[in-house]
Amino acid sequence: MRVLTNLFLTLALSIPFAASANTASPQEVVEDTSTRVMTVLDANRETYKQDTDAFVEGLNEVLEPVVDFQGIARSVMTVRYSREATDEQMQRFIDTFKRSMVEFYGNALLDFDSGQIKVLESDGRGQQSPDRTSVDMEIRSSGGNVYPVTYTMVNVDGQWKVRNVIVEGINIGLLFRDQFAQAMQANRNDLDAVINGWGNVVAKSVEQVEKEVEN
Repeated sequence: MRVLTNLFLTLALSIPFAASANTASPQEVVEDTSTRVMTVLDANRETYKQDTDAFVEGLNEVLEPVVDFQGIARSVMTVRYSREATDEQMQRFIDTFKRSMVEFYGNALLDFDSGQIKVLESDGRGQQSPDRTSVDMEIRSSGGNVYPVTYTMVNVDGQWKVRNVIVEGINIGLLFRDQFAQAMQANRNDLDAVINGWGNVVAKSVEQVEKEVEN
C-alpha cells in the first residue's frame, strides 16, 4: 500500500467542497474531505487512467487553493538558503516544488487503494495558536493496519490550509528540509542545480517514508 500517497490524497482530493466555506474549522475541513474523497475517485477513476496528463492538471487545480505550497517551500528551503536566493530563484523553487508534488501524487493516484478513514475528535491540545493547529486522523487499510496521521493546518487569509503532514511520527516537512540541505551540500551550494533536480528528491523522500511506514 502506498501509504503516504493515500494519506495525502485522502486530505487533498476534495477539499474544495469544504474550502468554499471560509468559516469551516480545520476539523470540519478534514472530516468533510475524508468522506467525499471516495465519491470523487469513483466518479473519475476511468478517466484518470486514460488521460493522466489531464488528471495532473486537474489535481493542481484542486491542490492550489488548499495547500500552502509557498509556506511549505520556504520552510523546506529555510532562512539559511532563502535569504541568499533571488526572487526569481525563490519563485522557481516554489513552482518546482508544487509541480513535482502534484505530478508524483497524480501518477500514484491510479494505484490508490482506500481504507476506512476516521478523523479523531479534537481535545484542544493541537491548537498551537489562533492561526495554527493540528488535526489527527487514522486510516485503516484493507488489511487491517492502522496508520495515524496528523495534519498541520494554518490560517492563510482567513482560510485553513495544509502546511505539513506527520505519518506515524515521521514529519514530512522536516524530511524534505533535511533532503534539501543534503542536496545543497551534494551540489556545493548550487541552488539552481538543487531546484532543477528537486523532482527526484521528492520521489526518493516519499519512497523512503513509505518503506519506513510499511516496515
